[in-house]
Amino acid sequence: MTDMGMTTRLPGIKACVFDAYGTLFDFAAAARKCRDVLGEDVDRLTTLWRDKQLQYTWLRAAQGRHADFWQVTGDALNFALETMGIDKPGIRDRLMTLYLTLDPFPEVANVLNRLKAAGIRTAILSNGTPKMLKAAVESANLQSVLDVVLSVEEVGIYKPHPKVYQLAVDRLGTPASTISFQSSNAWDAYAASAFGMRVVWCNRYGQRRERLPGAPDFEVKSLSELPAIVGVP
Repeated sequence: MTDMGMTTRLPGIKACVFDAYGTLFDFAAAARKCRDVLGEDVDRLTTLWRDKQLQYTWLRAAQGRHADFWQVTGDALNFALETMGIDKPGIRDRLMTLYLTLDPFPEVANVLNRLKAAGIRTAILSNGTPKMLKAAVESANLQSVLDVVLSVEEVGIYKPHPKVYQLAVDRLGTPASTISFQSSNAWDAYAASAFGMRVVWCNRYGQRRERLPGAPDFEVKSLSELPAIVGVP
């Protein structure tokens, strides 16, 4: 665990809010399960698909032309497949279907169970649509360990707009300062910090620190480090 400026655990946390894709669920799992067709293109496709997916959320937000995350994910996949010259029968539909049931990271269920048992509320705050998130949560059998699943569709704009983080405050009914927000995306972690949440940046992918407003309280490599940070045995 890397301490980013704090020498003690995060005090007074009432809720732990998690980003979904890349934080709880492995977005690389869809392409990985198509290795029989994609072969050595798996990693490159995963990276290009994810990068374009995020770019489209930011560009649509900047233009005020919102489309839900299912459409954005499909548009990004179309771009990636065309860019890489991949034209295999049925591969697009297969990848999109697999995106609905992405694998959770190994530590996720245990961490959520420990938080719930300690009386800390748990939630997802994600760009995903309600249907996408419902499918992912049910596939991973996490329904019983999540109190709330929140989609940006309730506010009609993507992260990192402050309205998204305010949604969690409003729905959980607790101040931002009592929420620990977890994301594997550096830009998301910094934005939540700038908004006023306490933040644990789960830096799964070895990203550099951002030059943006905000500063995560802790940087970890796995969510397994989270319970100790918020005072859960």
